[in-house]
Amino acid sequence: MAIQWFPGHMSIARKKAGETMEYIDIVIEVLDARLPEASSNPMIRELRLQRQRPCLKLLNKSDLADPAATNAWIAFYNAQKGVKAVAISCKKPGEVARVPLLCQQLAPHRSDNFKPLRMMIMGIPNVGKSTLMNAMLKRRVAKVGDEPAVTKAQQSFDIGPRMTLTDTPGLMWPKIEHDSDGMMLAASHAIGRNAIVDEEVATFLAGILLARYPAQLASRYGCKIEGLDAAGVVEAVARRRGCILKGRGGELDMERASLILLQDYRDGALGRISLETPESRKVMLAADKKKKAPTDTVTTTSVDDSND
Repeated sequence: MAIQWFPGHMSIARKKAGETMEYIDIVIEVLDARLPEASSNPMIRELRLQRQRPCLKLLNKSDLADPAATNAWIAFYNAQKGVKAVAISCKKPGEVARVPLLCQQLAPHRSDNFKPLRMMIMGIPNVGKSTLMNAMLKRRVAKVGDEPAVTKAQQSFDIGPRMTLTDTPGLMWPKIEHDSDGMMLAASHAIGRNAIVDEEVATFLAGILLARYPAQLASRYGCKIEGLDAAGVVEAVARRRGCILKGRGGELDMERASLILLQDYRDGALGRISLETPESRKVMLAADKKKKAPTDTVTTTSVDDSND
């Protein structure tokens, strides 16, 4: 299933973000540490490169992600020009307090007292931008919710006399190129439920968990996973959690089981899990490239060797 989600207000938000970027010094891009590259909007990269703006990539929700995978992603991003990456939990004030200094280091020309350092928070829906904004300002100015696209308009605030901060709505992009990216985004609740089928997303998630975190699956649901495929995992969750459709002869409620698995992942109840690593993404991109490559056709000519 190919997942696409680009509500109308996002087109307006993208245009406004492009206009605002002319007047800011640094982009703070908030990513989901469990799927950093899948949660990185290519339009944000395009906009900041056009304006030649440095980028502080915050791998938020790092307390939910696999530490080894997060370290690999930080090394991956820190090798890029004009980029600084750090792991963070926006719910921890001590970690958020580091952000202004990190921005200052990326924009040393704003270290004087003549012009303020102008920062702009960007990212896809539901990665923690509003939580970051509130924590940096030490007061609630942005609405926070466990649903994608809560913020609908830009808003700017001063952080003392030498810094300004602009928050932007969560931005998706018009076409998600890789199907697995859409699935990872859906599993992590960055995409509205009207655009997905929960059972398909849960089955995709179960496949990753089987391959990389089988012990955590077995521990959470108290079941043997040997010999199960991804669909079998969701079925096992249904049995263990008593997901039965009423009046249907004991038929399993796979939708309810899917929601249980997805919510357990989102809440961190399964443990610290990352859906992608730099290496797994490299493999995925190579497979996608091979899949989309045109098939070479060979034309053969039949020669009649018979005598006239």
